[in-house]
Amino acid sequence: MSDTDTVPIIVDRSVTKQGPERAGCVLVAGSHGGVFAGFLAAQARLRAVILNDAGIGRDDAGIAGLAFLQGIGMPAATVSCMSARIGDGADMLWRGVISHANERARTLGVVAGQACAQAAALLRHARTDLAAVQPYAESRYALREDPNALPVWGLDSASLVRPEDSDRILMIGSHGGLLGGDRASALRGAARAAVFNDAGVGIDGAGLTRLPVLDARGMPAATVDCWSARIGDARSMWQTGVLSHVNAAARALGAAPGMPAGAFADLVSGAR
Repeated sequence: MSDTDTVPIIVDRSVTKQGPERAGCVLVAGSHGGVFAGFLAAQARLRAVILNDAGIGRDDAGIAGLAFLQGIGMPAATVSCMSARIGDGADMLWRGVISHANERARTLGVVAGQACAQAAALLRHARTDLAAVQPYAESRYALREDPNALPVWGLDSASLVRPEDSDRILMIGSHGGLLGGDRASALRGAARAAVFNDAGVGIDGAGLTRLPVLDARGMPAATVDCWSARIGDARSMWQTGVLSHVNAAARALGAAPGMPAGAFADLVSGAR
């Protein structure tokens, strides 16, 4: 048995908050495979990472992290969102099927159609001599500041919600799935309404599971189609996002699939 055969394979619901003890490990995480997820994997100095392809979506945003990681020498792959739940690394390791892999991962034998568990085992043999990575951050920004309407803010990730967002409409670049089924992860804070990316919806409707939880809080919520806006990019949602699914609270305001994200914001603002 080689030394690499004992490299830990870690599962997590998200690639965020990886401590120094994860350096040199193979991580299977439920995050979408976008650039920021790739940056977090690089920052943690992982040996390799497997993420969720989030339906791939507009401009291939759901797998854009693979090319980013190729650039610093880290093998990376995604599982198909139709094979395992986004936001659930354990489900990905159990039944996930690889959809895409970067060249570094392919060199180790990782290919589309392969079981995630098999791919993770192969990634144990990756080298750990990664290039340095430049700082990168997700952002918060005002999308609309109008004294006659509710403010609309863009958050590239749900992790960026703050207490002052309670009277705002939020366009959130994150996928619309609960993390590991945890209802508290639907939105850690309050807002007048929230819009997420449907991440291709995926198996078990995983990309939509925040919506009924927020409905129970009385919060109008919706997802945009992943092919209409880039996942992880709130500006893209605001500019080109088209609603794919809405919860009952949003439907009661007149929201419906096919509506532009900006029109949904107008409905919520008009109902205040």
